[in-house]
Amino acid sequence: MTELVVNGAPVTVEGDPDTPLLTVLRDDLGLVGTRFGCGQGLCGACFVRLGDTVVPSCQTPVWQAEGQPVTTVEGLSAEDTPHPVQQALLDHQAAQCGFCISGIVVRAAALLEEEPDADPDRVAEALDRNLCRCGAHRRIVDAVLAAAEKVASPS
Repeated sequence: MTELVVNGAPVTVEGDPDTPLLTVLRDDLGLVGTRFGCGQGLCGACFVRLGDTVVPSCQTPVWQAEGQPVTTVEGLSAEDTPHPVQQALLDHQAAQCGFCISGIVVRAAALLEEEPDADPDRVAEALDRNLCRCGAHRRIVDAVLAAAEKVASPS
């Protein structure tokens, strides 16, 4: 049995503690926003925040998440209000197929929390491990920079 805090809510999961966190999130907790991409932690589709670090949940055993808050893409929005990164992606029409976007949102939100004044080069560097086959990287970076303005000066 593993005790977790996922998106602010305590949960208990049964089963093998070596089960990937991604499997627990999707199959046991119904949080399907986090995607299975490559299964090797290389594409970024499965990124979640574990404590203060963004990790590939496909390669993170559930035991490693015990005692640390887990934040998925679902946990970034406040009730019915999207996170500024989520809203900026919508406003800039930066997502196409949407497969990679949940991992990108998690990573970008973490970046803006750490560096709200990140410049375009820093945003591109931070998102380097997130693969988008649609080729929307430029629009994604622009959207993250727009979100940074909202984070820096909330209205």
